Amino acid sequence: MTILQANRFSSLVGEIYDAAANPALRGAALEQVSNFVGGCAATILSRDEARHSLEIHQHFGTESRFRQLYRDRYVELDPLLDRHLGLATEQAVGVTDIMPHSDFVATSFYRDWLEPQGAIDLATVTLERSDARTTILQVLRHRSRGTVDEAMRERMRLLAPHIQRSRVMGRQIRARTHTVDDLADVLDGLSTAICLLDAEGRVVHANAACRQLFADANLLAMVGDRIVARNTQSDKLFRNMLEIVSDGGADSVPRRQIGLATSVDGEHYLLHVAALKREHHLPRDIAATVLFVQKASMLPSLVPDAIASAFRLTPSELRVLMAIVEIGGVPDIAAKLGIAETTVKTHLGRLFEKTGAGRQADLVKIAAGFAAPFVQRTDRGNDAV
Repeated sequence: MTILQANRFSSLVGEIYDAAANPALRGAALEQVSNFVGGCAATILSRDEARHSLEIHQHFGTESRFRQLYRDRYVELDPLLDRHLGLATEQAVGVTDIMPHSDFVATSFYRDWLEPQGAIDLATVTLERSDARTTILQVLRHRSRGTVDEAMRERMRLLAPHIQRSRVMGRQIRARTHTVDDLADVLDGLSTAICLLDAEGRVVHANAACRQLFADANLLAMVGDRIVARNTQSDKLFRNMLEIVSDGGADSVPRRQIGLATSVDGEHYLLHVAALKREHHLPRDIAATVLFVQKASMLPSLVPDAIASAFRLTPSELRVLMAIVEIGGVPDIAAKLGIAETTVKTHLGRLFEKTGAGRQADLVKIAAGFAAPFVQRTDRGNDAV
């Protein structure tokens, strides 16, 4: 291989690995592989060990009708395909390795499938083999280039391990990407606002509920890539929670903080901040802290029953607890429920005793902790009766 060819080989290997990360580059990379080894068309295909199925993964230079003909009829006549069941991985072979070329041109595979494509010969190399299937690279040789020679076999052999590793890398990248996308979809289906922050407090990811929270800007808003609270009380609470959590350190047990904040329009929100486990060697822009935000009044209909059962609350005590979540002050609760303030205070004392809470804010946290996180559907038109 000349210096120019060696440089082209090095560049091509880079293109092969680039295609692992970017599927849009695979077609161009396979075209370059075909050209480099001296072919006019190339296909990456797999066949199961039982010879029941054939899968074409990538192709260059072949028309769809010839690919379909190969699947339907000529796969069984291909003199090289099944040879790879007994060959070592990365071993390249041409037709003349198994039969005289004069005998090959007399076959229907050559006359009816290969020659009409302008090809005179073909070579294949094994990329992967498992107990279930074998994957090969098949390259057609144009009649103007003559039959497959040793230089073509050697170049296919040199490229085979890189193509194989690129395919493995591509599968791993796609699997990870699908996992991330699936997780993002799950987070977007939650009613709780969830935000991931890096070590500098910058937003790494926010789910749909959190993005809506920022858009409403009643409690928190986005300024650049950072979160800003809309009033002094909430801002102080939020900053203190982040500071306490970040002081926990990467090697300690993750610190968690829960606080009750009030928006500019008087709504109560439960803030829950927790540190994520993080290795020292990871970049600082990796998610380090998770923030959960949920409106304290966002309690589905099933939640009050669960709270009453957990703390053995009477119906009157449960009504007062729910009123605390929704309204807050004793006078307002008394007016809302149509009972005396002394009665509210009596029920409040019993709630403190049964739940172990010491303040009304703690009662709100307890109630909010029972809230189901998934978005509640409002359209019930398709529900079965």
